[in-house]
Amino acid sequence: MAECPTFLRLPGRPDKPRSRGLTHVLDSGLTPGGTEAFLSQAAALVDIVKVGWGIGYVDPTLEERVRICTDHDCPVSLGGTLLEVAARQDRVGELRDWALKVGMTHIEVSNGLRAMPAVRKHALVRELAADFVVLAETGAKTGNYPPTPAEWAEEMAADLDAGASWVIAEGRESGTVGLYHADQAIREDLVAAILDRVPQDKVIFEAPGKGQQAWFIQHLGPGVNIGNVAPAGVLTLETLRLGLRADTAPASTPA
Repeated sequence: MAECPTFLRLPGRPDKPRSRGLTHVLDSGLTPGGTEAFLSQAAALVDIVKVGWGIGYVDPTLEERVRICTDHDCPVSLGGTLLEVAARQDRVGELRDWALKVGMTHIEVSNGLRAMPAVRKHALVRELAADFVVLAETGAKTGNYPPTPAEWAEEMAADLDAGASWVIAEGRESGTVGLYHADQAIREDLVAAILDRVPQDKVIFEAPGKGQQAWFIQHLGPGVNIGNVAPAGVLTLETLRLGLRADTAPASTPA
């Protein structure tokens, strides 16, 4: 594969494995061939691949696709909704064993269905951190929950204390809940409250829309962690990080 050019002066981007500037991809059901094609082009820019929702449970090619991701140095995570369903049915142990069997190294712990108390969520983070890199998500699938920015920040801090490696701020694939108003505008007071309590490098902001991604890069820099990125949007996000689009070029052009 040909190397990319290097003649422009652009913001520095660390090589993988990165601890900041993560691109967290939402896989909504690629085929094995699609996974291979995607990663043959973009693997160097992908830090985590999340198999969204419960797709992994119904995908007979999951183990093959996890192997492809592993071969491209892209760890794979299960989505939080599947874990929540397993927790409601008291099947977390079975889910853990299955996830390890198919090669998962990361797992998301969430409470988007609002079916478990906070103490149960933190206990799951602590339990699963023994076998996986845990990403703990805060926020619900509908409405604004937790109710206040301060409560969001406190839940994230507690998740980190319980053993999560990163915390995720909910935005869904629609970008209309959690971090966002219904019109996709950013809840800036919520972002400020989170960053007042949690180190930026430990937060992954779900930002599926280009305008949302640009806002985070403009305000927090090209090293911000961004999640719920569609596979087709990974290269586009990287151009935003590097100031190769008009949306971020003034803020990202080096002196």
